Amino acid sequence: MSIIKIDMNSPEFQAEMEKTVKFTDKVVQQFGWEYNPQAEVNEGVQMGLARYKMMYNKRFCPCFMVDATGDKPKSVDDRICPCKPAIEKEIPEVGACHCGIFCTPEFAANKRIEMGMEEVVHTHSRGLTKEECNLLVKQYELDGDEVMSLLEARELGMVEFKLVDVREHMEWQMGHIKGADVLVPTSSFFQVLDDAKLSKDENIILYCHVGSRSAHCARILTDMGYTKVGNLTHGIVSYGGEIER
Repeated sequence: MSIIKIDMNSPEFQAEMEKTVKFTDKVVQQFGWEYNPQAEVNEGVQMGLARYKMMYNKRFCPCFMVDATGDKPKSVDDRICPCKPAIEKEIPEVGACHCGIFCTPEFAANKRIEMGMEEVVHTHSRGLTKEECNLLVKQYELDGDEVMSLLEARELGMVEFKLVDVREHMEWQMGHIKGADVLVPTSSFFQVLDDAKLSKDENIILYCHVGSRSAHCARILTDMGYTKVGNLTHGIVSYGGEIER
C-alpha cells in the first residue's frame, strides 16, 4: 500500500480543517470541557482529525493507529473523536484525553499555572506566586532552576519543604546546596533517617551528586509511606545556585 499524501495547503484540506475546528468547538461546549492551554497541542490534534476525515471519512483520534486493511477502516479501541475512553475514563480520572486537546477546567487552570511557572523558573522574570510554589513543590522530578526558585520562595515564607542531601559526609563538607536542611547519607540511610525527623506528610526534596542515589532514596521513602517526595533530577552538578562549603 502506498503512502497517502495530503497537501495541508490545499483548499480541500483547509476547508476540512475549518469544519474540524467547528466540530471540536461543539465538543468542548457539549461536554463542558476546555481546550488545552497549549495551542500547538490543539492545532496538531485538529490537523490529525481533519487528515483522517479526508482519508477515511471519520475523525479517528490521530494518536492511535487505523487498520485500513479490511472492508471498513478501524481505529484501535474504536477511537472516534470524542472517543468513549476519553469521555468515560481519561477525562474524569486524569483531567485530559489521551490526545490532550480536551480537558477539564481544573486541568486547564493547572496547566496555565505550570506554563507560567516554567517561564518564571527558567528565566527568573519574576518571583513565583504562592499557588505556583505549592504546585511546583509537588512535582517528583525537579531541575536546578526549579529547586533554586523554591529555595528563594521558602525564604519569603511562601512554601514549606525540607531539602535533604543523601550524599556522604565528605561530599557534604566539600560543598552542599545553601539551604539544605539535613544530611542523610545513602550508606547509612536507615540509621540516620529517624534523626532527620522528617514527617511523612511534609514536602521533601532529595538530592545527591548526579541524581541516581537521590532517586533511589526517593523510591525508598515513597515505599515507606512518605507522600510528598521530590528529586533533584540531575543532582548538585546541575544546580546553579549558591554552594556552601
